[in-house]
Amino acid sequence: MDRSGTSPAHGRKRSTRLFALAGAALLALTVSACGGEAEEQAAVEPAAVSQEDLTKLPDATTFGTVEGAPSDPGGESTGRVVHPKKDLVVYKAVNGEPFAKLPTRQMGSPTWVPVVAEQGEWVQVLLPTRPNGASGWIHASDADLESAENTFAVNVDRENFEIEITENGESIGTWTIGIGTNEHPTPEGRAYIIASIEETVNDYSPIVLPLSYHSDSHETFGGGPGTVGIHTWPDDSFVGQANSDGCIRVTQEALDELVKLPLGTIVNIV
Repeated sequence: MDRSGTSPAHGRKRSTRLFALAGAALLALTVSACGGEAEEQAAVEPAAVSQEDLTKLPDATTFGTVEGAPSDPGGESTGRVVHPKKDLVVYKAVNGEPFAKLPTRQMGSPTWVPVVAEQGEWVQVLLPTRPNGASGWIHASDADLESAENTFAVNVDRENFEIEITENGESIGTWTIGIGTNEHPTPEGRAYIIASIEETVNDYSPIVLPLSYHSDSHETFGGGPGTVGIHTWPDDSFVGQANSDGCIRVTQEALDELVKLPLGTIVNIV
């Protein structure tokens, strides 16, 4: 289990893996039923939120719980990740009710979240909060949001104790792992990497990769919020075993490859 709540967090650069997209999302086009020329659909602007109201919204971070968040809609990932350049309002739907704000940093690293749906100038993103699988809609614009393509994904097969990295859907490496015990299982779902932390307090792993998911059995762990993480272990006793408190234990070789992935990379845990 990630003890990052008590450890200093140091963001690691992912610029070599991120390729910025030019421009904001294009306005949707509609064609009249009688076969007329296409015309621009009116943009759906978000309801105004005052600075005072923005400060009252809970932060969408691994340290909190956001009540009323929509669940992960499932389906294929868009392959797009976004980074807020300022605190952005998160809505329950396109132009819906504000319920949280997405900060620019998570655990010392820049906030990069995966996009799971798009509608005009709006994007639905996965959030790093409790409950697991929380999502929300943000209004995208050039001024407020940096966008990039991410062709990588991570697949975790708990039954076979395997972790796989893919690029453009093709496997580029598979390693044997350790997972949570029956009492403290590694949670299932579509998580993602939220930060990269150089460990300075504990000696079990030089770097910890916290995920957006949390333990279902630990409300807190080691002074932190019970965040599930990916990390190494001092010996090989974990390999092919269910003996962690919910985190995913990997070999040093696997971690060396995982730390190269961009923040916001999807981690499918099945």
